[in-house]
Amino acid sequence: MDLEFNKREDENKLKLAEINRLLGIIKKGGGEKRLEKQRAEGKLTARERIEYLLDKNSDSIEIGAFAGYEMYEEEGGAPAGGVVAVMGYVSGRQCMVVANDATVKAGAWFPITGKKNLRAQEIAMENRLPIIYLVDSAGVYLPMQDEIFPDKEHFGRIFRNNAKMSSMGIIQISAVMGSCVAGGAYLPIMSDEAMIVDKTGSIFLAGSYLVKAAIGENIDNETLGGATTHCEISGVTDYKARDDKDALDRIKNIMKSIGDYDKAGFDRIETRQPRLSPDEIFGVMPSTLSEQYDTYEIIKRLVDNSEYEEYKPDYGKTIICATARIDGWAVGIVANQRKLVKNGKGEMQFGGVIYSDSADKATRFIANCNQRKIPLVFLQDVTGFMVGSKSEHGGIIKDGAKMVNAVANSVVPKFTVITGNSYGAGNYAMCGKAYDPRLIVAWPWAELAVMGGSQAAKVLLQIQESSLKKQGKTVTDEEREELLKKITDDYTRQTKATYAAARLWTDAIIDPRDTRKWISMGIEAADHAPITEKFNLGVIQV
Repeated sequence: MDLEFNKREDENKLKLAEINRLLGIIKKGGGEKRLEKQRAEGKLTARERIEYLLDKNSDSIEIGAFAGYEMYEEEGGAPAGGVVAVMGYVSGRQCMVVANDATVKAGAWFPITGKKNLRAQEIAMENRLPIIYLVDSAGVYLPMQDEIFPDKEHFGRIFRNNAKMSSMGIIQISAVMGSCVAGGAYLPIMSDEAMIVDKTGSIFLAGSYLVKAAIGENIDNETLGGATTHCEISGVTDYKARDDKDALDRIKNIMKSIGDYDKAGFDRIETRQPRLSPDEIFGVMPSTLSEQYDTYEIIKRLVDNSEYEEYKPDYGKTIICATARIDGWAVGIVANQRKLVKNGKGEMQFGGVIYSDSADKATRFIANCNQRKIPLVFLQDVTGFMVGSKSEHGGIIKDGAKMVNAVANSVVPKFTVITGNSYGAGNYAMCGKAYDPRLIVAWPWAELAVMGGSQAAKVLLQIQESSLKKQGKTVTDEEREELLKKITDDYTRQTKATYAAARLWTDAIIDPRDTRKWISMGIEAADHAPITEKFNLGVIQV
């Protein structure tokens, strides 16, 4: 290893360390005092509940840990969106677990909370995974009710999904371990099996204060909607649990009795570790995203035995297409080559840019993977499609559209890892969030934006200068520099991996060394859902 490798390694590991530091804060939810208060009430915290429920020493992945990050500062913040979502194993069965965090505004639902719950349900529906809800929520966060109440991507869609999953035969289990109020009361009762913890769990459409205000009835919450009421009188819940652990043990027993599932049949053999260590990714990746590097060196550190079979290696070189195995699973890899390359005509092509020939190659490869029923893995480090008269005259829009068409119509499961840049239409062509990847994750230094920060800032500066000139104002060189710095800082903040993860444009920011685990667990989940559609590109310009 050379000094430059060691320097890159140190700088990139510092970026990961910062992500881990932030995660440590997020995982404390509403803070130590509120966590201790919840424990004093005889309850486990949301993360303790999940830890107790999941099989010991088994793999798990957390979805949306950064949800809501820096989004609700005026409201006191919403760490992890006030809800924890994890894909893991309960009694040996892979499933989704969603737990309200009552230390964050009593588990109230912010707009991002609804979006995160919908994402967890989407993962369960796409992959036909059992889903477990650990309910402890005061309902909608009323100061922001207009952003969570009536729309298709809002709170009510949760219950629509409950009904849809039930009709699809997807198992849903709920444990009411705290408050379950108003519209939220429907979620556990629309599950297949529901239980409630005695003395701490409660379910009602309106609490005692609202009942008093609405109809003048005097009643306490326990009598109104506690465990005894719902297990012995209303019949709303199926089981009464003594405490949190008793409820979680009952869920484990239910999961033990679930029958086998139909499989999609993705090919898997015995796993082999990469011959080149994934630890070396930190030194292979540059410390700034404008630098070039050889993407083959990344692939070799992700795939089994560092072996792959490349498709059309001498054509369309700015995209690498190859079949390989990750944790034993057969995969098709579509990756942006970040090194300057020479095409078959002897012309130099920029790394990270999609040219007509590379788009054409990727389209054909995606079709082949669909034909062979091989899941697709996209390694994104893309600055966009090639621009200029030569590219336009050569039909770059047509070839790019064919690639986007293939990605959109692909029926095999897709997984996206943003390893570096993710700009403009390149994000779409390389299976960004809008193109339904089963999971989409980013490495700590990833950036997502319409275009790169420096280019965007200069464009925005020109627009602002033009506007000021129309008002009869002149801009000095000093003012121009100050304005450019402000625009650049604002824009750069919006390109960060944390900004994208906060809004659930990605499912997680991960340690690159965990990439194999995420893809493997994702394909295992996808194997629960047999493919029923046929791959069809529809109408395209040939």
